[in-house]
Amino acid sequence: MSNWSLKQLLSGLHDDIQQRLKTARKSFGHPGTKGDASEKVWLDLFKKYLPNRYQAMSAHIVDSKGEFSDQIDVVIFDRQYSPFIFHYENQVIIPAESVYAIFEAKQTINSENIKYAKEKIASVRKLYCTSLPIPHAGGTYPPKPPIYKLGGILTFESDWSPPLGVSLTKSLINGDQEGNMDLGCIAAHGFFNLPNNSNEYEINDGGKPATAFLLNLISRLQSSATVPMIDIQAYAKWLT
Repeated sequence: MSNWSLKQLLSGLHDDIQQRLKTARKSFGHPGTKGDASEKVWLDLFKKYLPNRYQAMSAHIVDSKGEFSDQIDVVIFDRQYSPFIFHYENQVIIPAESVYAIFEAKQTINSENIKYAKEKIASVRKLYCTSLPIPHAGGTYPPKPPIYKLGGILTFESDWSPPLGVSLTKSLINGDQEGNMDLGCIAAHGFFNLPNNSNEYEINDGGKPATAFLLNLISRLQSSATVPMIDIQAYAKWLT
C-alpha cells in the first residue's frame, strides 16, 4: 500500500506559498523589496504548476497600434501559438493577442489596492487584438474573436475584518466594468471567483486557499478559447 497522501501534497503546496508570502512581508523593510519578493512567489507557483502551453511573467503588453498597457505584475500568456515576445533591458513586452490572464500582486487586499488592480486590468483589456483566418486541410476557418482576458488580484492577507466579508464584495463590484475582477487569492484567508455569466462572486474562506485558487485558475484557463492567430504583419508595419 502506498504511503503517499494527495491531501497532504495539496495542503503542503498551500502551506509553502503562505509561509513564503508571510516571510516576504515580515523580513523585508522596503515596500518595493517586499512587493518584488511576493510577486516572485506567485510567479514561481504559476511557472511550476500551470500547463506548459501557458507562461507567467511580469510584463508590459502592447498592441499592433502601438498602445501599451501599464506594467503588470503577473501576465499569463500563450507560448504554444504566439511566437512574438520582446525582451529589452530586462523588460518583457508581450503582444495583446497572447494574453490569457493578468494579476496585480499586493501584500494585502483593501479597497485602494482593488481599485489600483482594476485600473491595471482595464489598461490591458482596452488594447486592440488582431486575428487572422486559420487555414486547414479543407479550407479556412474565419478569424477567431479575441478571447476574454481574466483579471484578478493576489495578496497575502486582508485589511478588513472579517477578511472576506461585505467590504470585499462591495469593493469588487464598484468601479469601471472594463477592470472587472474574475478571481483572486488572499492566501491567509481564502479566495474569490466570479463564474462565467454570473454577477455574483463566490467567496471561499478557510481551507488551503493558495492551492484551491491555483486549481480554480487552471479550470478557468481550460475553459478559455485558444488565443487567436496573431497578425505579425500588423506589427511589422512599424518597421517603416
